[in-house]
Amino acid sequence: MIDLTPLSDLLDQFRDPVLLTGLVQVGAASILAALVVGLSRFRGLALERELGVALVRGLVQIVAMGMIVGLLLTVDFVWSGVILLFMMGGATWISKNRGEGLPGVVRVSFFAIVSGSGIVIVTMTFAGAIEATVRNLVPVGSMIIANAMQINSLALDRFKSEIESNRAEIEAGLALGAPPAAVISHHVETGVQASLIPVIDSLKSLGWVWIPGIMAGMILAGENPIYAALYQFVIMAMIFGAGGLTSMTSSLLIGKYVFTDAEQLREISHAGGE
Repeated sequence: MIDLTPLSDLLDQFRDPVLLTGLVQVGAASILAALVVGLSRFRGLALERELGVALVRGLVQIVAMGMIVGLLLTVDFVWSGVILLFMMGGATWISKNRGEGLPGVVRVSFFAIVSGSGIVIVTMTFAGAIEATVRNLVPVGSMIIANAMQINSLALDRFKSEIESNRAEIEAGLALGAPPAAVISHHVETGVQASLIPVIDSLKSLGWVWIPGIMAGMILAGENPIYAALYQFVIMAMIFGAGGLTSMTSSLLIGKYVFTDAEQLREISHAGGE
């Protein structure tokens, strides 16, 4: 006999009157977003298509995730690992677009995101910072994976720009007999540093310029404000750790793929990343 309770619970969520309030709020936020799209078109920034697609995708994906999370609360804990791995695959697919044309970008991005975010998620679960339940592991893990994806994208984008802008310098170093690792090291470092700027700035401004959502939510839910602050720092530290591991792994590995076995710099194609 098939248990239809999870499906029934999901349908009950759609009947909740609070959804009407949510739709009104979405409408208000969409008006502001449409203003940005309109300004982009007016200023000739050519970003309206990307912005429009991103907004629609974001809404559809987050609502779908809300439905999935509702169902996840009824499944066994072991499925959380499968779900997080699926998220890492999706993060790889999105992130690799920023390094399009770099050789091995898909496999490098997948390995970097899985290892960077995976190490942090597993370690902090054993440390008790993330409860070993689907209700906690999936949402917190998804935050860590999403930020690792963004940082990986920034690292790939900057590294690709460095290679394209400094090809003559790199090839001159190789011609003089310098090993590939030496001529590329500065550009790898630049990519990693650039990718971590947003999260470093967020850490610097934490609690001074902004109060992040998790801390605010915990306080509104009646949690001890000091504990909420400590847990928010833990979240930010996890994001920084996962992002740092991801960007360093990605940049170091992609730095090896851009050279041939004969230690020559490969041409960067703009047709694909593999």
